Amino acid sequence: MTQPPIRLTVNGRIHDVTAERQTPLLYVLRNDLGLNGPKYGCGLGECGTCTVLIDGAAARSCVIPVGGCAGRDIVTLEGLGTSDKPDVVQQAFIDEQAAQCGYCLNGMIMTTKALLAINPQPTEQEALAALRYNLCRCGTHVEILRAVMRASSQLAGAVD
Repeated sequence: MTQPPIRLTVNGRIHDVTAERQTPLLYVLRNDLGLNGPKYGCGLGECGTCTVLIDGAAARSCVIPVGGCAGRDIVTLEGLGTSDKPDVVQQAFIDEQAAQCGYCLNGMIMTTKALLAINPQPTEQEALAALRYNLCRCGTHVEILRAVMRASSQLAGAVD
């Protein structure tokens, strides 16, 4: 018996994918849709490298079954901006050189994007609290925090 396709809206585009409903969303994004922003890190939802936005909230795609994502708005790193016109958050991370190996950046950027959507002017403590479950093994935490605060101030400047 063949499973009916699962209709996903990813980065504003509709995709009908054939996958078992319990397949992690991350596998479908990377393997079926060719979106490599979200990374496989721990496979347990603990490190944050697989973070995407689902209906605007940061979510760990390695532990979310794709069957539960039908009808929801999914945004990956590729859906934020382009290399010619990066999103404000992406540009802030570039400007602050907030990467060494870069493996954690997807999660840091996507979590920051979700944070700034609900709290456009977080304090440093609020930013740290939002990012506390995103792991960076290279130690660029200072630069990452500066990038979050830069993005916040740039967004505030755009509103004023």
